[in-house]
Amino acid sequence: MHLRVTPKASRSAVQGVAVDAAGKPALQVRVTAPPEDGKANAAVVKLLAAEWRLAKSRLTIVAGAADRRKTVCVAGDAAEIAACLDAWARTRHLC
Repeated sequence: MHLRVTPKASRSAVQGVAVDAAGKPALQVRVTAPPEDGKANAAVVKLLAAEWRLAKSRLTIVAGAADRRKTVCVAGDAAEIAACLDAWARTRHLC
């Protein structure tokens, strides 16, 4: 899943879906942690794990560790993950 992360925000939250200039959608995530020493990345993983009700160990940032644009991988059964994320998106009115 692609993310657009804003560090040092006033509060941590998933804001919705943003589309970049190239037309690629990304989940817009804001975290209060600063972008230093991996603090913002750890905050992103913690926030998404809490939002999606998954263990933090199942989430890994696989691209963009030092960038605002990140790619996160969710480990586990693809059908289970898809159902979990679909239910979450519906409660947030993202789809």
